[in-house]
Amino acid sequence: MRLRALLETDALGLRLLGGEDELDRTVRGVMTTDLRDPSRYLSGGELVLTGLAWRREPEDSERFVRILAAAGVAGLAAGEAEMASTPDDLVLACARHRMPLFSVDEDVSFASITEHVVRQVSGERAGDLAAVVDRHRRLMTTGPAGGGPEVVLDLLGSDLDLRAWVLSPSGRPIAGSSLAGAGPALPAAVSATLAGEHLAASRTGRRGPHRITAAGATYSLFPIRSSGRDLRETVLSDWLLAVEADAGDWPEERLDLLHGVTQLIAVERDRREAARTVRRRLAQEVLELVQTGAAPAEIAARLRVAAPVLLPGLGTAPHWQIVVARVEWEGGDIPGGPVAQALLEEVLVDPDAIGPDPSDRIAVAHTGDEAVALVPLPSVPSVSPVSSVPPGAETEGAADVTGLHADALLAAVREPLSRGLADDGRLTLGVSAAVHSAEGLRGALEEARHARRVAAARPGRVCAAGHQELASHVLLLPFVPDDVRRAFTARLLDPLRDYDRRHRAELIPTLEAFLDCDGSWTRCATRLHLHVNTLRYRVGRIEQLTGRDLSRLEDKLDFFLALRMS
Repeated sequence: MRLRALLETDALGLRLLGGEDELDRTVRGVMTTDLRDPSRYLSGGELVLTGLAWRREPEDSERFVRILAAAGVAGLAAGEAEMASTPDDLVLACARHRMPLFSVDEDVSFASITEHVVRQVSGERAGDLAAVVDRHRRLMTTGPAGGGPEVVLDLLGSDLDLRAWVLSPSGRPIAGSSLAGAGPALPAAVSATLAGEHLAASRTGRRGPHRITAAGATYSLFPIRSSGRDLRETVLSDWLLAVEADAGDWPEERLDLLHGVTQLIAVERDRREAARTVRRRLAQEVLELVQTGAAPAEIAARLRVAAPVLLPGLGTAPHWQIVVARVEWEGGDIPGGPVAQALLEEVLVDPDAIGPDPSDRIAVAHTGDEAVALVPLPSVPSVSPVSSVPPGAETEGAADVTGLHADALLAAVREPLSRGLADDGRLTLGVSAAVHSAEGLRGALEEARHARRVAAARPGRVCAAGHQELASHVLLLPFVPDDVRRAFTARLLDPLRDYDRRHRAELIPTLEAFLDCDGSWTRCATRLHLHVNTLRYRVGRIEQLTGRDLSRLEDKLDFFLALRMS
């Protein structure tokens, strides 16, 4: 807007004192100050409002106006509430520096002027940005991408003062002004919360934007959605736009603008989806070779082709890992394979990695309702929680490799994705150990599939299991039929539970501690803070009630399994 427009608005109570030739200056903002030197807070184009508290002697006016002129201020408006009239020395200083000067009627508050200017400037910026967005939309739909979502988000920040981020379904930041160093980053916990709330709202069918408060700030969440498909086919892989603002107070024009931004980002999302075709085909070829029992040399040849695509510039990957996923919806009317494929391409990325490019290093195929990811592991250190290997979990030949770990992967995605699965969907994941050659891929695939079946036997909407769990009795327990499980545990433990209820004897906790201490009377008594004779009495009562002998390995094992299955 122009200074002339402010002067022509009677409700603002402005009177021109000098600078008539400069009234076509553009006003880009407004600032109220009584600092003697406000230069650090000026960026140019402001209308400065002042009560003149900085003026102690006539010479102060020259210095103050000189600072404003050097900063590129559009104009100065002085309030008359404290003085009967604007000092002549201020009028003369403004004339020397060609600074337009207004007086503000004492009945008009600076807040009223500020609100008017902000409303007008924001509306004009929105119109300008809408034109830019429309131009970018035409460019991106008819030609090469023009910088991706980062370009549009930079415009939101510079033209509308909006902080915004594009997030993956699990909350990983893909684009945003803070990712380029402009402002603080969005905390990981907040990102996960925003993603979860967005997925939950989407599953209820509510239209965006969805407004939520997290960590003391209000965010508006706009879906970036693939059109023309069942929501369950895309909800676990669609991006979202999170804006740090309350869109509930926005005019329709600004809402339309943000929806245009999401459509623009969706074009880039679809383009990158199409670019994954080569990696998917490579993964499909390797998977078919592995499943059909092809010779290791033939599989190795395909891996040599895949490595440069997945790890450009790094040569052949020294190790590979396989992740198997299955997404199941109640009713079975939505194929789970493609959904799981798109999901793995989004979540099998270091959560500390910024931008969409890291997902381009994951090759995922699908067969039936199952998706299989081929993950290359270069021998480089990683500090990512998803890419960590806990102590003792390293595999032979992979001591220098940091790979995906099921527990960390689950922790990174469970909360938000559970909201998207709602009450009719389920995701199960299995993670193999790292293998260093083509010969190991078949075993890694079977290992990941077994681990996924272990995860499927657990309760919860999102479950994962890793290869570490396959070398334990834990592998067997999930496959015990429910009726057998109930009968076995009831036969051994119900007599003890009944006795505990009647006498508060704590036989079950005593049994657990006794087994945890490997049958050591001294260590168990110390842990329970009991005299050894008291412990012997309790163990004797357990044996009497169950007809078992806790000195026998077989009976110890039965009690151990019963406690685990209960």
